[in-house]
Amino acid sequence: MKRSADYYDAFSDGYERGRDRGYHAMIDALETETVLPHAAAGRVLEAGCGTGLILERLGGAGAELFGADLSQGMLRRAAARGFRVARADLCALPFRNDSFDAVYSFKVLAHVREIRRAMEEMARVTRPGGLVLAEFYNRLSLRHLVRVLKGARRIARDTTDREVYTRYDGWREILSMAPPGCRIEAVRGVRIWTLLPFLLRVPLLGRALEALERRSCDGPLRRFAGFVILVLRKKADP
Repeated sequence: MKRSADYYDAFSDGYERGRDRGYHAMIDALETETVLPHAAAGRVLEAGCGTGLILERLGGAGAELFGADLSQGMLRRAAARGFRVARADLCALPFRNDSFDAVYSFKVLAHVREIRRAMEEMARVTRPGGLVLAEFYNRLSLRHLVRVLKGARRIARDTTDREVYTRYDGWREILSMAPPGCRIEAVRGVRIWTLLPFLLRVPLLGRALEALERRSCDGPLRRFAGFVILVLRKKADP
């Protein structure tokens, strides 16, 4: 098992390969659509920004964008895109209380052992009345089934995707992740129907599957999504 920083440093060189199309592009688009209504103005932080792909999608929204990540390799690429970034552990964000109007985190919290501490930190740096958008890996999903059945996937010459801490939580566990002072405003599910990513590359099937995924994000089947996003509102000051 590698430290998260070492794992993502190794991953950084090839991380963006193929992410501009098919499965990864669909996931990034659905995640971006979750943040977009809340990123029209103000200050927005991506906690675990990677190479800045989601920040780039949000670039035209009019917000003041910031990124934080543990991996120096990932941050170099995000900084090259022109974003203001900081090297940081999600459990100890280097920002003052109430610094941002919205804080979001995708594909990251599942790799944080002290996940509730990370949630508290995201809430701490969010202003009263602001939003925290947090994504979790769902144990009761097709994505988790595929993960259990498939072998390790190589993400670098000497590293596989089994070498980083990864947690999958159940629906009730996910809903319990809201930190003190925050209430759940909405829950969104991403990747409900896609059993295998390559299906998104099949011309007609891929378009139909993407449309089905988009229509199902906010319906009752969201509880079976591979990724579950909590939209949390931080309590406003009296």
